[in-house]
Amino acid sequence: MGTLAGRVAMVTGAAQGIGRAIAALLGASGARVALCDVVEPAAAQDALAEAGEGAAYFRCDVRSASEVEATVKAIVERMGGLAILVNNAGIAIDGLLLRAKDEDWQRVLEVNLTGAFHCTRAAAKHLLKARAQGRIVNISSVVGEAGSTGQVAYAASKAGLLGVTKTLAQELASRGVTVNAVCPGFIETRMTEEHVQGERRERLVASIPLGRIGSPRDVAEAVLFLCGDGAGYITGQCLRVNGGLYM
Repeated sequence: MGTLAGRVAMVTGAAQGIGRAIAALLGASGARVALCDVVEPAAAQDALAEAGEGAAYFRCDVRSASEVEATVKAIVERMGGLAILVNNAGIAIDGLLLRAKDEDWQRVLEVNLTGAFHCTRAAAKHLLKARAQGRIVNISSVVGEAGSTGQVAYAASKAGLLGVTKTLAQELASRGVTVNAVCPGFIETRMTEEHVQGERRERLVASIPLGRIGSPRDVAEAVLFLCGDGAGYITGQCLRVNGGLYM
């Protein structure tokens, strides 16, 4: 039996990339994972298989409060509860400030920040029932701490997640629920492939003290630690997984 045996975990943005790796590792550690994403079920089958026998897929757009409420209700009814929430769903639409479009700004904040708010609000009462096993992990970013040229909306959304993390850590601590963030650096995902290419990628790798771009598994290991009993006295913190890019 894994270290998270018997616990139900909800992971958003779980069909690919970092979310898929998180779901797989939590599942391998004994959790029954509810994978949530906007893709159709057929497109999530590989991720679902990796998350283990007890896993289930729920199509959910985190921008919709009503859809999130219904999804959390379905998870609890189908899987018997909810102890862990990983707010991972995120998008990036790059562009310098003077060229930024209102609709792009709005969309990035709705997915990355408001989506996490919707999920946390809907899940909170169930996490409180889990008491000392209750865990919230928000996937922020090195960009939320250090900023990044051409990513004003993404940086704002990820910095906002850090504020949410610290505030909710204070609100939920009396019931034993911990709230932490993981701040990845540059990770080998489709998003990184699209936005970091050629000479820019070479310069980036040269700037990372550990000399490589990270893997989704690197981030998943940090999330697993924060979800486990060994992190029961850690709350309101940001765990950096960036190879030393930002210290």
